[in-house]
Amino acid sequence: MKKFIILNTMSLFMILWPLISSSQPDKSTSEPILDEVVVTATKTEKKRKDIPNAVIIMDKYDLQDSPAKTVGEFLANEPGIDWRTQGNFGGAVQVLHIRGMSGNSTQVLVNGVSYNSPSNGIGDVSRIPLNMIERIEVVKGSGSLLYGSGAMAGTVNIITKNPERDYVSARAGAGYGSQGTSHLSMEHGMFTVGDLGYYITANRLDTDGFRANADLTQYDASLKIVLHKGYWLNMSLFGDIVDRDYGSPGVKPPDGTPAFHAGGIDVYNQESQSLLDRGRDKDAHLGAELKSRPADWLNLRIQGDYTYMDNYVYTRYVDFLGGLPGSRSWVTNRVSRGEGNVNITPFNGADILIGLEHKNIAWENESVSLDSQGADTAGTRSGARASVHTTGTFLEAHYRLSELIKFQAGIRHEHHSEFGSEDLPLYGLIINPFENTALKFSHGKHFLAPTPNDLYWPEDPYTRGNPGLLPEAGWHSDATVEHAFFKDRMFLILSYFKWDIDNKIQWGPNSEGVWEPENLRKYKADGLEIGTKINPWKNLGFGFYYTHTDAKEQNKAYTKQDYGWPPYLPADFEYTWVTRRAAYTPRHQFKANITYLSDFGLNATATIRYTGDRIWYRTETDGMYPATRTVEYNLDSYWTVDVKLEQRLYDRWLISLEANNLFDEEYDTYLGVFTDQTTFQSHVCPYPGSGRSVFLKLAYEY
Repeated sequence: MKKFIILNTMSLFMILWPLISSSQPDKSTSEPILDEVVVTATKTEKKRKDIPNAVIIMDKYDLQDSPAKTVGEFLANEPGIDWRTQGNFGGAVQVLHIRGMSGNSTQVLVNGVSYNSPSNGIGDVSRIPLNMIERIEVVKGSGSLLYGSGAMAGTVNIITKNPERDYVSARAGAGYGSQGTSHLSMEHGMFTVGDLGYYITANRLDTDGFRANADLTQYDASLKIVLHKGYWLNMSLFGDIVDRDYGSPGVKPPDGTPAFHAGGIDVYNQESQSLLDRGRDKDAHLGAELKSRPADWLNLRIQGDYTYMDNYVYTRYVDFLGGLPGSRSWVTNRVSRGEGNVNITPFNGADILIGLEHKNIAWENESVSLDSQGADTAGTRSGARASVHTTGTFLEAHYRLSELIKFQAGIRHEHHSEFGSEDLPLYGLIINPFENTALKFSHGKHFLAPTPNDLYWPEDPYTRGNPGLLPEAGWHSDATVEHAFFKDRMFLILSYFKWDIDNKIQWGPNSEGVWEPENLRKYKADGLEIGTKINPWKNLGFGFYYTHTDAKEQNKAYTKQDYGWPPYLPADFEYTWVTRRAAYTPRHQFKANITYLSDFGLNATATIRYTGDRIWYRTETDGMYPATRTVEYNLDSYWTVDVKLEQRLYDRWLISLEANNLFDEEYDTYLGVFTDQTTFQSHVCPYPGSGRSVFLKLAYEY
């Protein structure tokens, strides 16, 4: 597959070479690709060719062209990015995995405010509406020096829209499509008085989902207020709220599974493992930033933010008497953070960044059991609370020795209230042998602290936290070549990466059969990323991206379980440590897109994605004399095709038609277990990806 994709990309390049070399130069005034400004990599404005990391930069026009409906879909299969969701149903969490690492190793920021849940470390990008986004910067490689715990694989920083001077921006849209999906959106921005401006967005999304109990209703709104007074003072205030109510259908039962009812209530059917499980999320973020440049050699930045996240889960299951007991649970996070940076330029070619960050996390877990009729059971309410704080101080220095070479070095000292201190160094080297070429090398240490869920989850007969966990730590190295050809008509990026993690944290059954997190021995990967953008003409563009990831994990492989005699004696589980292919990580990913803009206002985009096969491991017990063993399951590879057509009418009207998974490809995203209540047999079943969907939208711009 890798050879096939590379050979075809080379063939296409040879076909397009005459078009590129013979076409007239583009008179566009856009800046050269390697001179694009990136903020996330250094927390200061640096040109792309001056940072040692591989980056992905996307703007609002890329978003407008794309048929994607979420940030996850938009970034899926970009070089090094694996987008995962359990079945693509309405309320499913959407997680970005960078370079084969776990989802909690990717730090997701909006205007510098973390959107990762402190409870599980995951940044759910499904909650971020597209219409508030101005720009997305993905910086791959260790980001722990600047962002602390959780930025091991990379950092995704979403920068929201700003008002424009002397211009009033307004847009309203409405759309309807397959699966009863409707979407209402609004955005508006302007400068009101002098240097004070604002940008506001609001959305309402409803969908029935593509199977039973896969519905979602989401309301969200955001507001950004800016005060721009030139170099001396720039202030911004950003806030948003998200309210989501959704069903949790679980896996898809085997074909032919009859619908099951208990006490006159529908429990499951052939589409969904559960017709009763529900969830609700309420999130709010508030952030303020002040930047000042009182002198040419001095930049100051202060930021403070507050995050509130509340997750509610309602669960029911069938007991041996045919009743429907269950539970209701709440997990609440409150995060307050403050940060200050000073950037000093002592002489030409050198600058030093000094920063201090402090974060407080208040975590609360509460649950109550439900009786067989679904009512709260008296005396069963329980919960746990915890508070952790971290303080990070960091120093990063950049020095350009000449136009040819630049050095970077830095270190962060992170103190965690539960685990003590960790020192996180980072080194970088940039070589610019030609004006349009950058050779980049980066090597840094990364760090991930256990979450409050990992440490303090209340103990019950099935799950419990593990306060004895150690933090994850390791090193991330990469080498990148970026080169622009033919006055930026073609841009090529090639990266090699390698990383390792000690004490990887993973939830699984212990010797008593209770699920709890534990530290594994090792987790590592290396791989290759290739990406190219080709614009033979101003109104035609191609993109081709390929990622090869070879990720391995050291884990327990169960081989035997002996039951003691008499039967009440504890069971004896036997296992060996093995190095195996990492679960759910595809070796091959490919993405291609083509965008065409006609002279009469029609914008057409097609996106093709390929995801390779994935492995899942399950500990199983079977036989007359039960034996516990680790069984390997395979999820097949798949292709999807998405298309978007957008026509501008009378300057201000836009009508668009989107078709996702155009050829109705059947594919699975994860695997789980379903128990048939009529036969009491358990089956390994998939979380299915959604089939073909069509969406029509009309928008008016002012």
